[in-house]
Amino acid sequence: MKRAYLLTGPPGTGKTTLLREVAVRIQDGVDGFYTQEIRKGGKREGFEICTLRGERAILAHVNIKGPFRVGRYGVDVESLDRVGVAALNRAIEEKKFIVIDEIGKMELLSSSFRQAVLAALKSGQKVLGTIMASHHPFADSIKQRPEVELLKLNRDLGEEIKIKVLSFVHDI
Repeated sequence: MKRAYLLTGPPGTGKTTLLREVAVRIQDGVDGFYTQEIRKGGKREGFEICTLRGERAILAHVNIKGPFRVGRYGVDVESLDRVGVAALNRAIEEKKFIVIDEIGKMELLSSSFRQAVLAALKSGQKVLGTIMASHHPFADSIKQRPEVELLKLNRDLGEEIKIKVLSFVHDI
């Protein structure tokens, strides 16, 4: 049986929305994090890490300077490690279900994040996450792991995938 469902697909297909909706239904048995856009005046300026315990930190922003960059965004790897990776490590130790949003270019800049993803997959707990659709050596290796089922989300399959994910989490 697959223990990890990873949602993938183009931007705007509802991957994070579905992940958050499912996490809310689980409540006490879950920990991890999701990301959300930071917008100002209708323009996206960055991304925020939000743990399921309510902690928040800036993951990436147009105003962040430094060596870690994805497109026009500077990435704050230290904040990812301090907030996002800590949430994953807590979930591995304390919970039955781990949420990871997202295994993407920004997050993969952190070696601690990559280690936490592998630990989550090896933990025996259920994992629900999102993963980049484009090619990346680490992400591609995760997609091929035997415990992972990759769910390709698009606007037409949203409800079908949602039902599948809800049945996946139903027995925790």
